Amino acid sequence: MKIVLSLGSNLGKRAENLQKAYVLLEQCLGKIIAKSSIIETKPWGFEAKTQFLNSVIVIDTDKNPSEALSICLQIEQTLGRIRSNAKTYQSRTIDIDILFYNNLTIETSELLIPHPLICQRSFVLIPLKEILPDFIHPTLNTKIKDIPLPE
Repeated sequence: MKIVLSLGSNLGKRAENLQKAYVLLEQCLGKIIAKSSIIETKPWGFEAKTQFLNSVIVIDTDKNPSEALSICLQIEQTLGRIRSNAKTYQSRTIDIDILFYNNLTIETSELLIPHPLICQRSFVLIPLKEILPDFIHPTLNTKIKDIPLPE
């Protein structure tokens, strides 16, 4: 199964945080088969002093979506992510979001796949277009390369 993840970091040694996440994801989730360039972007949905480094990766995994989510959350915690109960976005050492899991659509209280905000986030779409331009978004039925970047 192919899982597509978005990674971002704006606290600490941002590039190192991404590299450590790649290593841990490969150890725990599966082999990375595609990796986008790393781009620097402004925080989305909140104000912060430091910009984010973002990338998208594709992993070949034998884990189911629920197991994959648990692994991603554990890796975030291992790399120093502290989640608060605040209703706003915050700076973080690492953020790992599941964008796609093959072409499945999943809606549970813990997991929405495809990620519902993909089309609103250029920091996700730009690296996604780089490595998966012809992938068809399962609910939009549109190739990634044909999804317009948000303003």
